[in-house]
Amino acid sequence: MAPIEKTDFKTFGTMWLGQLVSLIGSGLTAFALGVWVLEHTHSVTQYTLTIVFAGLPGILIGPIAGAYVDRWDRKWVMFVTDLIPGLTVLAYAYLLSTNQLQVWHVYIGVVVNSISATFQWPAYIASITMLVARKDYPRVNGLLELGQSINLIAAPAISGALMIWIGLRNILIIDFVTFLFAASCLLLVKIPRPEESAEGRRAKGSIWKEAAFGWVFIKERPGLLNLLLLFASVNLVMSMCGVAILPMVLGFANRAAVGTIMSLVGVGTLIGGSIMTATGGFKKKVHGVLLAWAALSVWFVLVGIKPNLYLVGAGVLLWYVGLPIMNASSQAIWQLKTPHDVQGRVFAMRRMIAQFTVPIGDFSAGPLADKVFNPALMPGGALADSAIGRVVGVGPGRGIGLLLLTMALVPAITALVGFLNPRVRNVEAELPDANRKPEPKPEPKPEPEVPEEAAAQA
Repeated sequence: MAPIEKTDFKTFGTMWLGQLVSLIGSGLTAFALGVWVLEHTHSVTQYTLTIVFAGLPGILIGPIAGAYVDRWDRKWVMFVTDLIPGLTVLAYAYLLSTNQLQVWHVYIGVVVNSISATFQWPAYIASITMLVARKDYPRVNGLLELGQSINLIAAPAISGALMIWIGLRNILIIDFVTFLFAASCLLLVKIPRPEESAEGRRAKGSIWKEAAFGWVFIKERPGLLNLLLLFASVNLVMSMCGVAILPMVLGFANRAAVGTIMSLVGVGTLIGGSIMTATGGFKKKVHGVLLAWAALSVWFVLVGIKPNLYLVGAGVLLWYVGLPIMNASSQAIWQLKTPHDVQGRVFAMRRMIAQFTVPIGDFSAGPLADKVFNPALMPGGALADSAIGRVVGVGPGRGIGLLLLTMALVPAITALVGFLNPRVRNVEAELPDANRKPEPKPEPKPEPEVPEEAAAQA
């Protein structure tokens, strides 16, 4: 199959719109069910378990899902994985209507939906490269980030209002309709199937071999592997700091201020996604990743240095402006360097490695804050009378501020390592584009005719 020379915006736009509407519907349900779990259990632990169950399947079965995505028709993978969560929310609605809904039902539904999403994500991302020209990858990835930001902004606000006006059951019905809309959009589009590449032929075998090939492909390309490992380290501190912001702000401000700060997450991703969609980002895409990491260390310092809402707000906003630029730039590199027919398993393996540090960060933030950093900066603490205490401040939440300042070193070091590592710095130049049209071989020049007499004398 020849490389895509012109983006099919009609097909891509139809698919993107359907997935965006479905994403917002899922966001409504996720927020409303989270509130329901908290109200019925009064347990943060039970609520946290819903988050754990939502993320765990993607880490455990991602490579297997990616291998099946490469075997199957990606359009129908997306279609089925839109319908399965729709059936889940119908089951929730039925149980709620009959007063039978229990927290363990929610856990089961979350796991089912997470497994479904583990198949859908690589199918969706791999389908994009079958519809979009190479030059448009960064902009289209920015559009995906834009969709995420719309969900971040709209879903909590709309769901909170709908919980009061129409209740959880009707929110679930709305979500079901959004899944039907997404599935209907997929029926309207045609997504070409990729031709078999040399890498695809090499990867053929059992499902286990095909799943493992995602790792083989990455390991054989040191530039991609090093970039991925650096990404995992940044994800660790981003998850840790993301969890810590809310209790830090509550240490010196009220709940309304916390709501304002958290709303800046969505605003920041909206701005960053818009920038990528409009401009396509940096010409050398790896610079978009490395500079975003370097800037992240500065934003962590702004958030943690003082108990000041303006500084915290500016830091959070700029943090999340950089996130879509970082993600879209990285995604474009992987799309360019990975053959179409193995993108499902490679992207699934990549996601598993990049995100396995996220739950580690989520779980370690609390103990580090409660047992190490907060006690050190409470009155009478080990650092209360030190220069650190005078700069960062002493009192509730200031230990978390110090945690953010400490974690700011990680993205700074990561960016420096990336710039100094030639495999990472030159990953785009050193690795050939996988789906590029081969250059035509120049025709041999005809040799000049030599007169017979001259030939005899030669």
